[in-house]
Amino acid sequence: MNDSSARDAVFRSRFLLATGAWAVLVAAVLVAVPLGFESRLPDPLAAHWGPSGEPDGSMPFAVFVLTALLWVLVAGAGLGATAAGRVAMRRAARRGLTAALGWSGVLLIGLQATTVAANLDRRRWEDAASLGWQAVVVIFAAFAAGGLGWLAGRPGPDERPVAAGPAPESLVLNQGERPVWVSAAASPVGTGVALALLAAAVSLAVCALVGLPPQLWIGAALLALVGLSGLWLTSIRVKVSPEAFTVSYGPLRWPTRSVPIGGLDRAWTEERHPADVGGWGYRGLPGRTTIMIRGGECLVVRYTSGGELGISVDDAARGAALINALVAGKN
Repeated sequence: MNDSSARDAVFRSRFLLATGAWAVLVAAVLVAVPLGFESRLPDPLAAHWGPSGEPDGSMPFAVFVLTALLWVLVAGAGLGATAAGRVAMRRAARRGLTAALGWSGVLLIGLQATTVAANLDRRRWEDAASLGWQAVVVIFAAFAAGGLGWLAGRPGPDERPVAAGPAPESLVLNQGERPVWVSAAASPVGTGVALALLAAAVSLAVCALVGLPPQLWIGAALLALVGLSGLWLTSIRVKVSPEAFTVSYGPLRWPTRSVPIGGLDRAWTEERHPADVGGWGYRGLPGRTTIMIRGGECLVVRYTSGGELGISVDDAARGAALINALVAGKN
């Protein structure tokens, strides 16, 4: 094992130890706090509050303690992926994991603390204190913890994909070959904002689900809609095969648009940036459109109908060369 591999192994072990310690700490708090106050809590205890802020639903104490299982599932999945793969070696994945662990851990602790405080020293769950503004505090604290987690995941190594070699200026396709080119691009900033909005939506939904004002469902729905739209608009995948030129949108690769190779005239690359096309996302007018995910080299295709489409993807020169070779083979 060389020095670099040894350092990576040490860092990975320390990262797993730190995240594992956080997971155990949160689980311990989720179990210890309600058990520590068991004698001062009613059974069942208030677990849902109506629009007026007054309690209108209850939960057995044993079920309340078992909410710690939710955290075990969340943290276990993240730590399992870290232990089995290369998450600890990739900064973006590492920061995503630490942000998620920080956000979800503090969210669950905050909700539990709010519920315990409202039920403390009450004879019946119906006598629990009213709730309202506490949801804002819990959500703010969860996002602050997520932000700290994001920062905590920054130090350390960052594996990057090996850069592709120089693209050939032209390709010669041999008889019987079936070449395929696939490339993709994503906006880390846009994806981060979209995920933050989805996290906010989940926070509001969880707060509403456990009993805080049900009006929070409206905010959760709006944030979820914007967040999902953002995810759809911040990543793209392009595939060139002998049959078609295919563009897929979003992390689920849906929707997909395919154009037969016979419908393409030619392809080339251009340097395009957001300032050149009017901003990020889907810019331009029908007939000349750019899908701007990140500034830099773009693959540009011209249809036989005369329209053009530019897409900011990696290794664009190689994709253009393959398209031109396939178009030439059709003629």
